Amino acid sequence: MALQQETEQESRELVEMSWDPITRIVGNLGIYTKIDFRNREVVECKSTSSIFRGYGVFMRGKDPRDAHFITSRICGICGDNHATCSIYAQNMAYGIKTPPLGEWIINLGEAAEFMFDHVLYQDNLVFVDYCEQIVKETNPSLLRRAETTEAPRGNVHGLRTIADIMRAFNPFTGSMYREALQMSRLTREMFCLMEGRHVHPSTLYPGGVGTVATPQLFTDYLVRLLKVLDFVKKAVPMNDDLFDFFYEALPGYEEVGRRRIMLGCWGAFQNPAVVNYDYRHMDEWGKAMFVSPGIVLDGALRTTNLVDINLGIRILLGSSYYDDWQGEETFVERDPLGNPVDKRHPWNQTTLPKPQKRDLENGNYSWVMSPRWFDDRSQQHLALDTGGGPLARLWSTALAGTVDTGTVRATGDSVEINLPKSAAFPEMQLEWKIPKWANTIERNRARIYFVAYSAAMAVYFVEQALAEVRAGRTKVFTDFEVPEEGIGCGFHEAVRGLLSHHMVIRDGKIANYHPYPPTPWNASPRDSYGTPGPYEDAVQGTQIFEENGPENFKGIDIMRTVRSFDPCLPCGVHMYLGDGQVLKRLHSPTLGTSVPG
Repeated sequence: MALQQETEQESRELVEMSWDPITRIVGNLGIYTKIDFRNREVVECKSTSSIFRGYGVFMRGKDPRDAHFITSRICGICGDNHATCSIYAQNMAYGIKTPPLGEWIINLGEAAEFMFDHVLYQDNLVFVDYCEQIVKETNPSLLRRAETTEAPRGNVHGLRTIADIMRAFNPFTGSMYREALQMSRLTREMFCLMEGRHVHPSTLYPGGVGTVATPQLFTDYLVRLLKVLDFVKKAVPMNDDLFDFFYEALPGYEEVGRRRIMLGCWGAFQNPAVVNYDYRHMDEWGKAMFVSPGIVLDGALRTTNLVDINLGIRILLGSSYYDDWQGEETFVERDPLGNPVDKRHPWNQTTLPKPQKRDLENGNYSWVMSPRWFDDRSQQHLALDTGGGPLARLWSTALAGTVDTGTVRATGDSVEINLPKSAAFPEMQLEWKIPKWANTIERNRARIYFVAYSAAMAVYFVEQALAEVRAGRTKVFTDFEVPEEGIGCGFHEAVRGLLSHHMVIRDGKIANYHPYPPTPWNASPRDSYGTPGPYEDAVQGTQIFEENGPENFKGIDIMRTVRSFDPCLPCGVHMYLGDGQVLKRLHSPTLGTSVPG
């Protein structure tokens, strides 16, 4: 029997397919796969990036006060997340604290950014893969079933069938597609009210903000927020109807893009009553964030302690275009609590680029390094993913059970979101429940729930900010001096996932600086232990449900999986089929699977 199985493996016919480039935050993402169409399975996947950015190189020697202005240019869509995270790191290094009203203003700006980016991405990019036009091309039988399937929540969102929902997301013509563009405009205006300019803020500084806080400012924000609430109250049930339909109509679809639950969230929305940016108290003020930091391993919270999270970060190489820095200078031997800091920690990283030819078969193939989190219990370097951002944030917050603002409550196994009355809808309670899987569908479902979460938190933040103004506490900035020596780390969430900035100051200048956004975590190649990155792991082994054969294959299940992680602006996708090369499969005792011959 074993001999027969091995013979079958050797006879597998594989087709090489690639999608390159997929425009990303850091460089260009390419997805290279080998597909077994006979067994409807992606056998192998590798994630590549073809552009070197080098922020860890040219930040050295800069004035630390310029760090947030420079690093916001890392990305053209979530630059404010970088600016905010850099400011958190600077506050720690300078030993300063932002006044409460300044923190509420930053939180309002970041909430608007989450709403803006997630709505634009979910409704104008992700749902193109689920719209009527695409489903007609890839799964025509599914569309026929959708035409006769009633939408269970149609009484809320107003669409009768699942096919009607699919039509609502058709590019340029669909009702929700068009409405989402209007919401993107409103939420960007909300952002600019707080942070001055999108996407590179002009009013954020270490120690506070330059925004002039008046009742009119927050009223202008709230007027727009109420319109967003109307949109969210329709969008969430619409998303639930469509995603539930996929599970029901395509048995086994839960396996598409599924990987082991290894989620990381670094926390977001500081609590002004607790945060002081002192590293020695980081566990305390980290747990007080309005999005709870945490590492979720196999469905359980591994830790919520930001000190543990910080010390566990390791930057591995493996399949990356860099030389090792083990022989280079060590910048931070111990943290402010006396804990030893690993040589592979961002504080001690030295970026040594080594350009070379891409070798997808036996060598290095990406400019992305491989961030991992070292779990001291299992002694393993975990390839954490962000679940696209929202999945990790909601999961960690739900399990931590510490957030309770009235508008949002974490229950231990869910997150309750209470939205106030708006123009078209009464009060509404939504509940995101911890799912069974970390897969393509649940990453996408979590995104719209986090839009609702951000909207509910924004309501709370506005109330708190107005209370400060009415009480006459209008200070929004704290003076500071740059020390000659210092270290800082900022922990925040970029829209699509965990974000950290690590800075070392010497002689009043930046001696070392390393920002780690979601891209390297999600798009990392195989590391020095042979562990694939999250994109690779989620795509590799996934089943194919598309009805097309190799001749006109769209790769829709693969693209849904990659896009579920929210790669930045993934609309620039090109696909290459080549000549349909057939590869022989050989058994590999080392890998425990078969590899190309």
